[in-house]
Amino acid sequence: MKSTKPTDLWIYERAAWAEGFSPVAGTDEAGRGPLAGPVFAAAVILPPEIDIPGLNDSKKLTEAKREALFPVITEKALAYAIAEASVEEIEELNILHAAQLAMRRAVEALPIKPGILLIDGNYSDGFGLPEKTIVKGDSLSASIAAASILAKVARDRKMIEYAKEYPDYGFEKHKGYPTEAHYAAIREHGVTPIHRLSFLKKIH
Repeated sequence: MKSTKPTDLWIYERAAWAEGFSPVAGTDEAGRGPLAGPVFAAAVILPPEIDIPGLNDSKKLTEAKREALFPVITEKALAYAIAEASVEEIEELNILHAAQLAMRRAVEALPIKPGILLIDGNYSDGFGLPEKTIVKGDSLSASIAAASILAKVARDRKMIEYAKEYPDYGFEKHKGYPTEAHYAAIREHGVTPIHRLSFLKKIH
């Protein structure tokens, strides 16, 4: 039987504090999978063990819940920053390294320098400070979960802006992800300047 006990989101932060690292920042990206739009990232330093009800991996939350948590996180965080890497950078570097670039920009934009960085995933290009990669970190670490929400909300808002510029594509609905409706729009109307051409090789 599956346990319903909530995940302790402070295990990795506590371990870092115990080793003498402070403050602890978490970073995550949003938008590696879409066919269009930039990739966003955020970095967040939270006050130790602060309670933010509903904090979780952004992918497990509804859009409304993420939007509701966004101002709570930005208000309660000791520091946060949001950054992006452009479609051109995605095409030049590939999506993995572009996502890392966005994360590095977010970390470097923090007004407080982290003592250690918790990174979602199993890969890092290197951030020039102590770091730990955590697979599924967005559902295991409070700092990474907070960063995942800020990155996701910021990216969704950007795609909603693009929807006004390119009204035939439905960006406000699918946010650039590879849905049937999105593929159909590309076939009918062609690509836009915000499409990632390397992601569209299979479209004829």
